[in-house]
Amino acid sequence: MSARRARRSPGRLSRRQALGWLGLGLNASLGAQTRFPEHTITLVVPFAPGGIADLTARAVAESMARTLGQAVVVDNRPSAGSIVASQLVAAAKPDGHTLLLMSNSHAVSVSLFKKLAYDPLKDFAPISMLGSFDLGLFVPANSRFAGLQALLSFAKANPGKLNIGTIAVGSTQHLAAKLFETRAGIDALVVPYKGSPAVLTALRSGEVDLAFEITGPMLPQLQAGAVRALAVTSQQRNPALAQVPTVQEGGVAGYAVSSWNALAAPAGTPSAVVEQLNRAVREAMASPAVQQRLGALGMRLGAGTAAEMLTWMDAEIKRWAQVIRQARIEPE
Repeated sequence: MSARRARRSPGRLSRRQALGWLGLGLNASLGAQTRFPEHTITLVVPFAPGGIADLTARAVAESMARTLGQAVVVDNRPSAGSIVASQLVAAAKPDGHTLLLMSNSHAVSVSLFKKLAYDPLKDFAPISMLGSFDLGLFVPANSRFAGLQALLSFAKANPGKLNIGTIAVGSTQHLAAKLFETRAGIDALVVPYKGSPAVLTALRSGEVDLAFEITGPMLPQLQAGAVRALAVTSQQRNPALAQVPTVQEGGVAGYAVSSWNALAAPAGTPSAVVEQLNRAVREAMASPAVQQRLGALGMRLGAGTAAEMLTWMDAEIKRWAQVIRQARIEPE
């Protein structure tokens, strides 16, 4: 071999070396593209701080952050029908760094509004259900109704005389009351209030005979003896109120209502990212700390697959559409 062929310029790579470095560069680039999460994840919550949905989101976010190795911050964007938060997430980059806390308000809004700027089935990539909350039928401590049967007997004998308090028109509580009226075959006056504190005040003062409210926030009132629970709206009894029958047990066949929360990302989020987020949610919901924290709020934990969440959402949209039609609530 000649000295000329053997000699190489300093810094010049052979063809084999060049191809090797190019391959490493491509692999590094692909690795950077698929690495998740790359930075802080934002979980957008369509409700104000301090409510049961917000508390759920914060408990899950803290656990997910430990699993994913990045902070998960909660961004509260309350609005009617969860519209503001939903639009924000639907328009976000579909990379898994912006998530939405979904609830039954997303299913209800489809029939409550004439036109939505988003489609809850098409504009989001479902990640997982988180769990559900039972509602309760509450009366004042000194109510004349000893049980649900007594209340139903009165309502049937006195059409229009039973006053039921709920929060705003179109809320789960309001629609649960309207569905109860239909399924029980009674004619009641459903009175919507601005918020839960106003409903509780009306109930304790005797302004309304009955209130539909999520059980978790009402537990302190029950423990203090200010109110009594006649029934819960779920298909099974609530573990925190084991002595309280379901509405179905009380004689209203086919009645079952719950409020629920789930997690979703913008449509188009890579399936690998969705799967990673799903695993983080499952770990969160299996955590004893999260179970204790959310169990105290009366939540029934229930993580699942993305496909199961999509099926649930579709069924909920159809169910609440029927309730809204029967209640003769005009879309806004």
